[in-house]
This record gives sequence, C-alpha cells and structure tokens, in this order.
Amino acid sequence: MKTQWRAKLTPDAEMVARLSKELNLSTELGSILVQRGIDTYERAQAFFRPQLTHLHDPFLMKGMDTAVKRIRKAVQEKENILVYGDYDVDGTTAVSLVYSYFKNFNQNIEYYIPDRYKEGYGISQAGIEYARDQGVSLIIALDCGIRSNDLVAKAAEMGVEFIICDHHLPGESIPPATAVLNPKQADCPYPYKELSGAGIGFKLIQAYTEKEGLPYETILDYLDLVAVSIASDMVDVRGENRVLAYYGLKKLNENPSIGIQALLQDSQPGKSFSMMDIVFGIGPKINAAGRIADAKSAVKVLIERDYNTAKKLAVVLNERNHERKGLDTDITKEAVEQVENDPHFHQQKSIVLRGNDWHKGVIGIVASRMVEQYYKPTIVFSENEGMLTGSARSVRGFDIHEAIGKCSEYVAQFGGHKYAAGLSVPLEHFDAFKQSFEALVNASIEQESLVPTIEYDLELDLSRISLKTVNILNQMAPFGPGNHMPVFRLNGMKSQGQPRILKEKHLKLNLGKAPLFFDAIGFGMAEHAASVKPGHAFDACVSLEENHFNGRSSLQLKLRDIKPA
Repeated sequence: MKTQWRAKLTPDAEMVARLSKELNLSTELGSILVQRGIDTYERAQAFFRPQLTHLHDPFLMKGMDTAVKRIRKAVQEKENILVYGDYDVDGTTAVSLVYSYFKNFNQNIEYYIPDRYKEGYGISQAGIEYARDQGVSLIIALDCGIRSNDLVAKAAEMGVEFIICDHHLPGESIPPATAVLNPKQADCPYPYKELSGAGIGFKLIQAYTEKEGLPYETILDYLDLVAVSIASDMVDVRGENRVLAYYGLKKLNENPSIGIQALLQDSQPGKSFSMMDIVFGIGPKINAAGRIADAKSAVKVLIERDYNTAKKLAVVLNERNHERKGLDTDITKEAVEQVENDPHFHQQKSIVLRGNDWHKGVIGIVASRMVEQYYKPTIVFSENEGMLTGSARSVRGFDIHEAIGKCSEYVAQFGGHKYAAGLSVPLEHFDAFKQSFEALVNASIEQESLVPTIEYDLELDLSRISLKTVNILNQMAPFGPGNHMPVFRLNGMKSQGQPRILKEKHLKLNLGKAPLFFDAIGFGMAEHAASVKPGHAFDACVSLEENHFNGRSSLQLKLRDIKPA
C-alpha cells in the first residue's frame, strides 16, 4: 500500500526566528515548536517544564462538588461502596486508583469489573444486582456509564446511587445519577476535555484531598497508573494530560507502585520507560486479563501492596498475554483470508467481518491489524448466542462512532470515540447493518482518508543533525496523539554499503550523503531493501533517536517510509 507524504504547514518565519533566539535553539527546532502552537517563551517554558501547579482546579468540573459531598457522607457513615469499571487498561487502572485511595478512609469498599463475555461493556444488570445483594448504597463508575440511562434509573429504584466518571461521548440525555463527571458534557465548564477515565478518577481524588485538607502528596502515588491509562487509551497528550503523563512517567521510572513493579520484572535493568513502552509492553499485559479471562486479576496486581504476591499475580497476566498473542495471530490470518476471498472487496470502502468462533477478547486488535493492512474503516464481530459483539477501528479523518450511530436501527448498543468504538448487533441484522454501514462510508468518506499519510515536520539537511538535536527533541516527550515524535524528510539519500535484513523483516543500513552517513533502522520494512541498494537514490521520512550500545551513545535514524528520489 502506498503512503502519501504531507508536509506540515510552514510556520511564520518571524515568529520562528524570535522564538529560536529567545530559547537559544536552531530555527529547525523553533519551527517544530511553533507548528505545535508553542509560539511564546511562556508557552515553551510550560511545555518543556510541566508543573503540577498547572493542573486545573478539579471543582471546575460539573458535578464535582456534589460527588465529593456524597462520597464524604458515605465515608463518614461507613456505607458500602462499589468501585465499578470497564475491563480495558483505562478502566482497570481507574478502578485500581480510586479503590486504593478510598480504601484508606473506608474499609467497606470493593471493586467490580464486568465480565467481557457474560455482561459486555459498561454498566450491567448483573453488576447492579450484585451491588444490591451486597448492600451497596453507592457505586462509583469509572470509564463507563455515560450512556447507561436506563440501568442507572433501575439502580436508583433498588436504592443504589451512582457517581459516573466517564470520558466517552454522552448521548442526547445524561443518566439520572447523583453526580456525573464528564468534561464532554455540553454544559461542563471544565477547560480540558481529553482526560482519560483514570484521569477523571484522579481529578476526583484530587478534589476529595483538597476538600478534606489532606496532604497533596497523598495523590501523587497514583500518577503512574494515570500515565499507563493515558498511553494505553491513546488520548491527547497536550494540555493537562501532558502534565499528568510527564509526572506519571517520572513516578513509573523512579518509584513505581508495587503492581507496576511486578509487571516490569522482566524488563531490562535500568531501562527508562516511555509512552510507547507502555503501549507495547505494560498495557497489553493488563489488557490480556480481560481479553482472555477475568479483568479482576489485573486490578488485583495493580492494588497489591506486597511485592512477592504481586509478582505471582503478574506471572499469570504474562501467561494470558502470550495466549492472547496466539489468538491474535490465528484470527488475523482468518480475517485476511475473508477479505482476500471477497470478490467485492476492492470496490468497497469499509471492512465488516464476523467469525463464529473468534475470541471476543482480541477482535479489537484484529480490527486494528486490518486497518494497518488495508486502511479502511473496519468492524470485526464475534458471535455469541445470537448476538454479535463488534470492535470498530477507523482511519484518519473518519468518525466511525458517528457512522455507527447513523446505522443505529440495526444496533442494540454502541459507544466509544471518533476512531475506536464497540457495538452489539443482533445476528439477524448483520447483513442489513453491513450494507448500511458500507453505503454510509461510501457516501461520506473523503478519498484521501483511504490513503495512509505520514505527516512530516520539516525537510532536513543532514548537516543539521546531531546528538544535541536528539537531546532537545527528547525533552518534547511524552509523545502521543497531539504531540507525536517529530518526523523529518531527507531527500536524495544513498546507502553506504549493502543494506541488511534482520530477523527476515527489519531493514538496517547506513544512510546519508558523502561524507555524512548515519545508522538507520526500519522496523518491518524489509520489503524496501531493493530500493536502498548502493547506487539507488531515495527519499526517506525518519525520526531521530539516541542508540545505546556497549556503554556508548550514538545517533540513529528510525525509518518511517522510503520512496525513490
């Protein structure tokens, strides 16, 4: 599949020159900052030196005062509290955070994670009935609940109140809970809208700490959990999330909680962890619990305070993650075969697949794999007792959550974000839903959204690259949505010597123009080997990184894509 390259807009030259002079940076680095809206000395200072004092007042969030008062009452009267959350990384970290914090003040508290297979996503009838049977009077729901109007109303009839802490898009009406904390409510004045579910849980304990006059330090121990949620849920890493992720990574690297330590036990000693290490390392281990069996086991690890016990629990999560990898590979292979055997595939602008025995826990990963390979909005369904459970993933510029909503006559339930959603469809409605969804995508998607795009920051001259440049770029971390690692275009490059293929899929070469050559690595880019043979000129999109080997540091180029010059 061909990838289009697109340059970011060229920033104002005078603004770049002024900022570069004020910060004593090269114009290239100044340009990157201005492109990202960091166009004054004050904004640059806040960007490079995030402070916990930059966090917003939690009481600016609609419903926060009511939520804190209700929890305070529950603590004082020793009510039974249930902390309820989704089974993914964001949900389990949010539950672990809020449960661990309030356990300090009320021993009559427990947690509940719905069974992915028996109960499905979000608030469930079984969960409410469990709360009632246990004498629970207050449920704090995290990372779910914003569309559970009927179930919240039923719970109230049973004498069970709800505080909902969610970051998903609300429906037309808000559930009748005691308090709803969600910055995406239309009338919520909270200045930052992109918090993760665990992020909203953190704002709740921040507000409670302030109201009770407790030491601020009591909430900082939970920041590593917030960083794990931000990275794994792929939320925007600008604004308040940047502060939370920055200090969360600091906590994770310097003094992680016992549960996180256990999950890192197999890691290289002394390794410094980034957001990407969470996405591809810690996150999948936590996620595997709910994908393969019971997500409660992830919470057990994250709330554990004895390291030896946490280590034993983490071993189980690792085993489940290995099992998940095997299922992922097998089902992805079957999904690719379905696509390749469909005679109408090339005329269609979406992919909608179903498997009778596909494991429900990995269909989201499979949907992501399909998008990577074919770059079309994709929904993958798993069948269970007459109901299809689906995971949807989208491409740049296409709102798949909105598209599913427009096919709602065939959908029993759905929720999610612009680029990722979950849904349930009755088996008998599958064909009608598939046709309706394809017609909608075909009529509304822009052609350019069906072509993967690399957006590069600047064209760069090799002479402007140094370890000092990399060190400054590293200070722009944490990287993620809204603040991706800078990408540079290099034109007219050549390979010094023969390129090498590593493990049959990775590309290694010396890249540059005489006399300047740098080591370069392209993961999963072995198919480009013929394009970079000595004598062939090519253009490359790269990011810059520092490589550590045998106690020495060197500059390395990480290849993103290659095209003939």
